[in-house]
Amino acid sequence: MTTTVLFDAPGPRARTRNGVLTVISVVAVAAVLYGIYRGFDAKGQWEGKIWQPFLQWETWEVYIFPGLLGTLQAAVVASVLALLFGAVFGLARLSDHTWIRVPAGVVVEVFRAIPLLLLIFFIFYLAPAVAGSGDYTFMAVVIGLMLYNGSVLAEVVRAGVHAVPRGQSEAAFAVGMRKNQVMRLVLLPQAVTAMMPAIVSQLVVLLKDTALGYIIAYVDLLNTGFKILPAVFFGSLIPAAIVIGIIYVALNMALSFLATWLERRSRRSRKTAAAPIAAPGSAEVSVGAGEGTGDAGPAPDRPAE
Repeated sequence: MTTTVLFDAPGPRARTRNGVLTVISVVAVAAVLYGIYRGFDAKGQWEGKIWQPFLQWETWEVYIFPGLLGTLQAAVVASVLALLFGAVFGLARLSDHTWIRVPAGVVVEVFRAIPLLLLIFFIFYLAPAVAGSGDYTFMAVVIGLMLYNGSVLAEVVRAGVHAVPRGQSEAAFAVGMRKNQVMRLVLLPQAVTAMMPAIVSQLVVLLKDTALGYIIAYVDLLNTGFKILPAVFFGSLIPAAIVIGIIYVALNMALSFLATWLERRSRRSRKTAAAPIAAPGSAEVSVGAGEGTGDAGPAPDRPAE
C-alpha cells in the first residue's frame, strides 16, 4: 500500500477499524435517507399528482428551460469576465511597481471581503441612479459575480505564479529574457496547469452563486423553478426543489468533468514543476510537486514576500 506524507499506511487493525467505520457510516446515511423518505411520504410528497407537472413538456418549456437559460447566460458571461478580472489583477499584484501593486491589492481584498449578496444589491439599486430606469437584474448578477469571484481568482493567479520554482525564472533571466517575456513564456504556461483545480473549483462556486439572483427577481433556474412554478402548481414545492437541485448537481458535475479532462490534457502536453494549488480559503491540500509531470524532486522553497 502506498504511503503519503500525510499519514502512514494503515496496518491490519487500522484497516479493520476503517472498514467497520465505513459500514457504520453507510448504515447511518441510509437511515437518514430512509427517515427523510418516510417523512415526505407521511406528508404525501410522493403522490403522483404533485409530480405530474414535471412529466409535462409545457412545464419544462415555460418554466424550467427559460430559467436554465438565464442561469447559464449569467454563469458564462460572469465566468469570462471573472477570469479576465482575475488575470489582470493577479498579475498586477505581482508587479514591481508599487503604484500598480498596492491599488490592485486593495481592490482584490475589498471585493473578497464584501458578501456577494451585498454586492448584487448595491449594483442593482445603484444602476438606476447612474444610468436611468431599466432592467438591471442581469447586469447586477453578472457584475457582482465578476467582482467577487474575479478577486478570488486574482489570488489564485498570484499563487499559481508563485508555485513555479524560482529557478525557472532565474534561468530565463540568465538567457536574456525580459520580465514580461519570462511571465508570458515561462511562468504563466506552467502556472496555468497548477491553477486549473482552483480555477474550476471557483467556477463551480460561481455557477451555484447565480442562484442569488433570485433575491432581485432575476429570471434564473431557482426563480422560475422554485418560486414561480410551485405558485402555479400548488403543492409542488418539494418536488420542484428536488428537480432543481438535481439540475444544479448535473451542471456542476458536467463542469467538473470538463475541467478534469482539460487538466489531464494540459498536464500531458506541458511539463511543469509547479504543484497544484487550492482556492484561497478552501481546505484542499496538494502535495507532491511535479507529480505526474515528469519532473523529479520537490520544488525549491521560495523566499518570503
